[in-house]
Amino acid sequence: MGIQRTEEQERQARERNYENAKKAGTALLKTLGEMKGLPMKLGQMFGYIDGLAPPGYEDKVKRMLQQLCDKAPPLSPEAAEQVITEDFGMSPSQLFASWQRDPFAAASIGQVHRATSRVGEQLAVKVQYPGIDKAVDSDLKSLSILESVIAPLSRQYQSKETLEEISKVFRAELDYGLEAENTDMFRRLFADRPDIVIPRVYHSLSTKRVLSMQLLEGIGFEEFRTTASQEQRNQAGITIWTFMLRSLLMHGVLYADPHPGNYRFLADGRVGFLDFGCVKILPPKMVENLKAYMIAVMDADWPEFDRLCVEFMGIDPTDKESWDLYRSYTLALFLPIATTTEYECTPEGAKEAVQFLVRGHRKLIKEAKGGPKLPTPVQVPFDLTFLNRLQWGLASILGGLGTKAKFREITAPWIRGKTINERVRASLP
Repeated sequence: MGIQRTEEQERQARERNYENAKKAGTALLKTLGEMKGLPMKLGQMFGYIDGLAPPGYEDKVKRMLQQLCDKAPPLSPEAAEQVITEDFGMSPSQLFASWQRDPFAAASIGQVHRATSRVGEQLAVKVQYPGIDKAVDSDLKSLSILESVIAPLSRQYQSKETLEEISKVFRAELDYGLEAENTDMFRRLFADRPDIVIPRVYHSLSTKRVLSMQLLEGIGFEEFRTTASQEQRNQAGITIWTFMLRSLLMHGVLYADPHPGNYRFLADGRVGFLDFGCVKILPPKMVENLKAYMIAVMDADWPEFDRLCVEFMGIDPTDKESWDLYRSYTLALFLPIATTTEYECTPEGAKEAVQFLVRGHRKLIKEAKGGPKLPTPVQVPFDLTFLNRLQWGLASILGGLGTKAKFREITAPWIRGKTINERVRASLP
């Protein structure tokens, strides 16, 4: 209305806005924590992937949602005991030598309790929330309805197929029996790497809703990154990079859940990896194309790189603006393996990987000839739907650690070597 505020009034207005935002954020955190399932997974992603939060609010949003990664609100002890009793026909106190009623960790579809087996082994027992399968199914159906409503606009971006891929992977996470098999597979794949620790699964104490594993001690991500030396953070970052990229490039296995709650940093320098629910085995041809893509970058073979941009990644070369955006974005992602010298991972670099794409899309929409229009669709193979989650998540994890390493030197043998899919197939039931 043209009325000028005094400096004191401006200060009071800022304080009111801050308090309102804080209350809203606290309410959002509580709601996401209580909803579990897909809403909580989304909150976790915003909490650990740099660049997803709105510009200007990144630090506040990350600090708030980080709690969903570190220790989400658990359900009651009785809820876990109910599931164990239903699945085993006996209570936890009868099944285990000792059982800690209060969980020490909680996540999107289950919570984790300490226990001791009848022969004295220390266990981490993950118990699924009662009814979470129905909740996730309801969430996915809601997304499907939303997709059908906006289909005239979204189908050109393969929204239906992408949603089907997401639904398939998330529903697979509800089967702890499948997660147990995935865990065993990763133990075999990294049996030759003493720096990578995969917990042993106790199959006789596991079901579709209960997963009993070896308890890994050590410290969590936040404590490690703030207390470890640069050398320790470098080595941990290399170990995490090795775990993610070697499994993908040597065996075609995509570990698509890189959030910080899935690591334990042990006192002897080893890194423990948890939660193998979100895992996808890629077709051999898909892996070979991905490796060819990376080789073209390493060799600066730009004609071959451009050919793969079109034939493999589905980027339209006839739309110059979209072509320039997506081609540049891909090159930025491959910078760690394109650089022959030591590459330093930073939170700013991880954030830029996401914001570069956001800014580019905004520019394409606003500056399109004849008025605003959506960018030309990119026909990315559906099997790579979760690859961005790995790329952004891994960049954020290594950026948080401030890892410095010669990633090209580490990765080149896996990229140029043969994909050993036979070993993966042999490890499956």
